[in-house]
Amino acid sequence: MSWNLIGHQWAAELLQGHIRQGAVRHAYLLTGPRGIGRRTLALRFAQALVCENPPAAGEFCGVCRSCRQMAAAQHPDLHLVQRAEGSQVIKIDQIRQLERGLSLTPVVAPRRIALLLDFEEAHPAAANALLKTLEEPPGQAVLLLTAESAEALLPTVASRCEVLRLRPVPPQQLSAALQSRHGLPPQEAETLAHIAGGRPGYALHLHQHPELLQSRRQALDDLLDLLSADLIRRFDYAAQAAKDRQHLIHLLTLWLSFWRDLLVLTHQAQVPLTNVDYHAQLDALAALLSPQQVQEALRALTRALEDLPRFVNPRLVAENVMLAFPAVGA
Repeated sequence: MSWNLIGHQWAAELLQGHIRQGAVRHAYLLTGPRGIGRRTLALRFAQALVCENPPAAGEFCGVCRSCRQMAAAQHPDLHLVQRAEGSQVIKIDQIRQLERGLSLTPVVAPRRIALLLDFEEAHPAAANALLKTLEEPPGQAVLLLTAESAEALLPTVASRCEVLRLRPVPPQQLSAALQSRHGLPPQEAETLAHIAGGRPGYALHLHQHPELLQSRRQALDDLLDLLSADLIRRFDYAAQAAKDRQHLIHLLTLWLSFWRDLLVLTHQAQVPLTNVDYHAQLDALAALLSPQQVQEALRALTRALEDLPRFVNPRLVAENVMLAFPAVGA
């Protein structure tokens, strides 16, 4: 059984095996990029742990009260920990509250379950506070942590968890699932599968928020226009984009995916493109630019995305990117 997941069958089978064998670990760390399905997999596992009428060991019915509450992250024995709105970190008080909750007897389920989302956002003091629970977990508790990578957490935290590294779903598989399970037209499904980079959650998010696709298209059209623009126009654009640091990060991330596609084409690599709906423009640019020019633009974008979270002057960062872009005739 796939637990109704798109991809990650190996992870579902591993977790099902732990349940069947009575060998459920006290803590798991699910890693992978945002939108890959970490939260969904964690909740499916939690459903299998609390289902009142499982069809078989390691499975869940999906219709009992516990299954429905867990799928909505509203089960009385589920403790959800994530960065609060308006806060930049998961705080130590949240971990202390979690510890108190896990020490109590479960309300209705066989065990209490903690779901700690994006734990790389935890304050160091909060991460250290969790260590005691990871080292001496209550007998009736299972902790499920998610993060972009194990390396983003304290080594002492990651080493006390069973790590499952989720990988992007192949575009063809994701496209087929978007069509069969969510009714997307074939062309839209294929395009979203590539744009999302094999991340099912992100593909569905883009489908549900078409304004994000429009924003992406505007960003890529701006990039194409800037390649044939003089330095004055490029710097004017940089000044406007730099007024909002988060907008600039988002913009440069989209541009990075475009230049990565150019690198694939200039090296004739057999790797799926991300921006398949811009294939014609990419082919035209790949015929004009050298691999060295593409690599220089990629290096500049990578440096910029590393510098912006460190509060380097965003306008200076944006202008440096503009200087690194090659000049291409109209």
